[in-house]
Amino acid sequence: MPQSQAFLIVHPVVVRVTHWINAFAMVCMVMSGWAIYNASPIFPFRFPAWATVGGWLGGSIAWHFAAMWLLCANGLLYLAYGAASGHLRRKLLPVHPRDVARDAALALRFRLPHRPGAYNAVQRALYLLVLLLGVLLVASGLSIWKPVQFCWLTALFGGFDLARRVHFVAMAGVVGFVVVHLLLVLLVPGTLPPMFTGRARRSAPRIDPAPDRTRA
Repeated sequence: MPQSQAFLIVHPVVVRVTHWINAFAMVCMVMSGWAIYNASPIFPFRFPAWATVGGWLGGSIAWHFAAMWLLCANGLLYLAYGAASGHLRRKLLPVHPRDVARDAALALRFRLPHRPGAYNAVQRALYLLVLLLGVLLVASGLSIWKPVQFCWLTALFGGFDLARRVHFVAMAGVVGFVVVHLLLVLLVPGTLPPMFTGRARRSAPRIDPAPDRTRA
């Protein structure tokens, strides 16, 4: 097989670029968000200083908003590309509860097969969930950033204090997704190089044995 046919494109350029921009922006947002939280905690704990950025409240807010605009612009680019190219439909749909339960059971037994460029039902469900959490983060973030200008949105969340809690829980969900995502990369390290190169080695096709024509 020619070398050009030994590989297949599993991640287009737009997907790879937006993935790494998203990873950078998300880390900045989480670490700066933890620093902002520490200035006025809503739960009986604080995040360690080494896990935050900004140095002080004003600096952390500046980091948070800068990363927010980058994350939103990058997310809109990914969604626009995914919708126009059919990438979201091909990669993330359909999602059936029965398939998710089956693949989750296989994953827990370390028997879940992996094909380059194809998402199993658990991956599809998690990616859809994190996209919804991203929308929730933006909406709750706007409601606590501009509670007067977006008073209707703040009221929709049940007030400023409850909106902060919703924002925190959505952030925790995204961080949990990232942790699971990294664990899966450690378990299946072959999924990482294609996020840089875009290509993965094509699996050799299974060849069924030729029928025995000597038998009557």
